[in-house]
Amino acid sequence: MPGTMFFHDWQGVLRVLIVGTLAYGALILMLRISGKRTLSKMNAFDLIVTVALGSTLATVLLSGDVPLVEGVLALALLVGLQFAITWLSVRSDRVQHVIKAEPTLLVHEGRLLREAMKQQRVTGEEIEAALRQSGRKRLEDVHAVILETDGTLAVI
Repeated sequence: MPGTMFFHDWQGVLRVLIVGTLAYGALILMLRISGKRTLSKMNAFDLIVTVALGSTLATVLLSGDVPLVEGVLALALLVGLQFAITWLSVRSDRVQHVIKAEPTLLVHEGRLLREAMKQQRVTGEEIEAALRQSGRKRLEDVHAVILETDGTLAVI
């Protein structure tokens, strides 16, 4: 039937409004309960969890096949797993090593460490941009530039 691409029925619209509001509220509540770490700067693990949460929320919103309770349970599972993994990583060096990358030294005493830059896929232009952001003009004025676990460049 023409027009179903734009509008199917009011029941679907009402479902998205109600389920969306409740699922969104449940997600916000879970993120607040799980603590600041859940919303911190992202490393690769955090990015995966964030994408999974977004995908799950979208599925709950748009799929009539997923009841609200199951969707909220899926969101709770993801938040709970993220909380458990970060809790374990604080208490276990082995878990932390698996979850987080180590910081990488890219500049030492004003000298570019080209092999480290190549391995981490960081260009000289990116290092120069980090220097400018930190208020430095010359590489020689810098003790170190470190690629942090969240992908930021720290200038020391």
